[in-house]
Amino acid sequence: MRYHDLKKTVFSDSAPQSIMNSSSFKKDFPLLAKQNIFYLDSAATSQKPLVVLKQMEKFYKEKNANPHRGIYSLSEAATKAYENSREVVAKFINAKPTEIVFVKNATEAINLVAISWGKKNLQKEDRIVLSEMEHHSNIVPWQQVALETGAIIEKIPLNTDHSALDMAEYVRLFFPQRMSEKNSKYKKKVKIVGTIHISNVLGTINPINEMTRIAHQNGALILVDACQSTGHLPLDVKELDVDFLVFSGHKMFGPSGIGVLYAKEEHLKNMPPFLTGGDMIKTVSWEKSTWADLPHKFEAGTPPVAEAVGLAAAIEYISSIGFSAIHSHENDLTRMLHKELAAIEGVIVLGPSLKTARGALVSFDVNNVHPHDVASILNESKVCIRSGHQCAMPLHTSLNLAASCRASISIYNIEEDITALVAGLTRVKEVFRL
Repeated sequence: MRYHDLKKTVFSDSAPQSIMNSSSFKKDFPLLAKQNIFYLDSAATSQKPLVVLKQMEKFYKEKNANPHRGIYSLSEAATKAYENSREVVAKFINAKPTEIVFVKNATEAINLVAISWGKKNLQKEDRIVLSEMEHHSNIVPWQQVALETGAIIEKIPLNTDHSALDMAEYVRLFFPQRMSEKNSKYKKKVKIVGTIHISNVLGTINPINEMTRIAHQNGALILVDACQSTGHLPLDVKELDVDFLVFSGHKMFGPSGIGVLYAKEEHLKNMPPFLTGGDMIKTVSWEKSTWADLPHKFEAGTPPVAEAVGLAAAIEYISSIGFSAIHSHENDLTRMLHKELAAIEGVIVLGPSLKTARGALVSFDVNNVHPHDVASILNESKVCIRSGHQCAMPLHTSLNLAASCRASISIYNIEEDITALVAGLTRVKEVFRL
């Protein structure tokens, strides 16, 4: 099955019937259980279930020590907790533990690839292809590497209705001979493609299987930013066949301060380390150093052990619910959110229509009202949304917008959250006399 396309996904896992009573899930999240707020900003960061907090607390109370270093039992327990967490992450996306590198967030993961792989493999006029939907985290690192190597960045544009990538143009980018022969920059091949899985602005689900197939057929690698898909739909890196995939723990019920880089083992073996120092070495002398085995070659210094434990607990929490139930609940609420917003006069909904599968978020623009003003007025009613350029300024430029508003859904959301948002937008229109 193709995991990028929810319309074609067949979910086989079973889930507790309690998911249908979604209000029961709020009790799992202490912040939501204690505060009367309408939290619609999970795409920025999700709330944390009690099981995650307890597992992290338990680690600090019972196993806190520096892993990989001590021979004593406490250090060995910390090492086991850390490496067990890696195995949980690997199993979650169908990877090998040696292909899982713990970093502090997805941004660091992309920087790791851009610097370690990019500086070694990119040369003058080699081409880097990025989608027009990219988060700044998958633009700025490549810009910096391009400045140093002389590589050229090109973009996959949006289609005519600004809801998806123009796949015909994507294909054309791999055939420089069809472009202007007068411009030498088009004579070099595409070396790497970077794309977001689910747009954090549009909610578009990009066709990762197809994009990967086209990239590989033309000798390019592909990096996927899966921050908005991990925890919402199943990911199988072997089936997707991507070269690199990144995500952050804090967007999938885990703690902040930990992210994941998945990379095919063959790439990691051939990449130099990103950070150097303790724990990532095998030998050190005044003349030279040699590196530890994978994946520790890329994990310098004391690692985020408690955070890794928390991420593993978040994955186990997601698995206990099941993706079938998660998708069913989030899809129902996202459709309701889309319909309610589209029905408000003066509100423009961004991204694909309800005829197309989309992620659990909806961005919108209120005519003649700055998104920050919208969010500020909503906050008076304890409605929490994202406002601004959403770390995607180039995309907003393409949409002829300076900024936008975004409401995003998770399993702890209920219909009342959307009702509160709609009521708050009515108040916005009253304030601005729209």
